[in-house]
Amino acid sequence: MEMDNLRELLVDELKDIYNAETQLTKALPRMAKKASNPQLKNAFETHLRETEAQIDRLEQVFESLGEKAKSKTCAAMKGIIEEGKEIMGEDMADDVMDAALIAAAQKAEHYEIASYGTVRSWAQLLGEQQAVKLLQQTLDEEGNTDKKLTKLAESMINVEAQA
Repeated sequence: MEMDNLRELLVDELKDIYNAETQLTKALPRMAKKASNPQLKNAFETHLRETEAQIDRLEQVFESLGEKAKSKTCAAMKGIIEEGKEIMGEDMADDVMDAALIAAAQKAEHYEIASYGTVRSWAQLLGEQQAVKLLQQTLDEEGNTDKKLTKLAESMINVEAQA
């Protein structure tokens, strides 16, 4: 598909993000199940609910742009999740696995932060204020999740994995 302008690129990137979020709704329950730390398990379960709301919000963004919510395979998220599956298949002590799960989750979060920041900026430039508002809300949630994971890692999980 040839894209002739920023709006078409925005819609194309939203399709990619829509797919990335959908992939995460399948990965997060597996990560929560694999986590041994109750706070980490809870963080994954909470983020699953947020991700489901983010998918709904993306559908609102598509609607605000007069587009149908469609998905195109997000190769980046597919790779990040595949790497996470490999990690979960490794033989590790529980604390070490939890540290590895945080690392895998933060790779996904950082990809999402970059993606949402980009589409939010494009929507801003295009004057799509409803989309900007919705995308910023999700960007804020992704940043908060990343900070929560960092706090969990630095305050206890990485320390426990050190032993």
